[in-house]
Amino acid sequence: MALFDLPLDRLWTYRPEVAAPADLDGFWATTLAEARAAAAPVEVRRFETALRGVTTYDVTFTGFAGQPVRAWLNLPAAASGPLPLVVEFIGYGGGRGRPHEWLLWSAAGYAHLVMDTRGQGGMWRGGDTPDPGPDGAGPSVPGFLTRGVLDPAGYYYRRLLTDAVRAVDIAPELPGVDASRLAVVGGSQGGGLALAAASLSGGPVRAVVSQVPFLCHVRRAVTITDADPYAELVRFCRVHPERAAAALSTVDHVDLLHLVPRATAPALFSAALMDQTCPPSTVFAAYHAYAGPKEIEVYEWDGHEGGRAHFAARSLDFVAAHLP
Repeated sequence: MALFDLPLDRLWTYRPEVAAPADLDGFWATTLAEARAAAAPVEVRRFETALRGVTTYDVTFTGFAGQPVRAWLNLPAAASGPLPLVVEFIGYGGGRGRPHEWLLWSAAGYAHLVMDTRGQGGMWRGGDTPDPGPDGAGPSVPGFLTRGVLDPAGYYYRRLLTDAVRAVDIAPELPGVDASRLAVVGGSQGGGLALAAASLSGGPVRAVVSQVPFLCHVRRAVTITDADPYAELVRFCRVHPERAAAALSTVDHVDLLHLVPRATAPALFSAALMDQTCPPSTVFAAYHAYAGPKEIEVYEWDGHEGGRAHFAARSLDFVAAHLP
């Protein structure tokens, strides 16, 4: 894909002035307080695999509204003493899959929690967490971006961002983990969730890795790319023009551009100049708005792969520097 967004020199100075919803602070304070009030103890069960170098646990914790969320916890089998924890979130359409699909961080010596994605896991990697209740009812385009999009209270991403924060909350309940040394990581949707967890969790996150993050500067994204998932919102607004304003207002409540000014942990971003899925200007907008110390790797020739193994190596170095 050829270059289609702003040139790199303009990306370095792209700081759009956009107004956050007036009720944003109260919306998230209430949402998280309700989820924490409904929390139940974490369930941790040893899960047998053929992996000799990794000990795996099947974890169930309570996310939004006390609803169960599944996760894998991989620990280096030879580890002694509590380990720093890397919490990873998954890209759009994917679920937690199988434990052997998640070996990078445990191979590097970390405890590694992989949060399943509610209702997803049917597109490229299987999942085990439902998205229960009536909140997803109403008209929507196939996918997740418009599920419940007419009301922030019933919006799918309200539930998913809450799950991500709760995945950080439960770190002290996990075996073999030093919860004071915690990083959040992910790519695409997972990169957006990592930013959300860092922005909303209240302080325990010490490092953030966000690779070509989704849910950043959504109002711009839907006007410059025809690629899904953003195109789901375009299709919804095309069919329901009288509801477009309400839909965009709902998405504003989860747009990371409005949330990352709350984040303080050191963060590593990546942006790819040929990325039509998460256009580079949307990533740079969130990067510039991010309040904590930050770095960004720019991949001139990449699309949504966002740096591939090169960025993985950079991520390992970054996390090691911040979780000694």
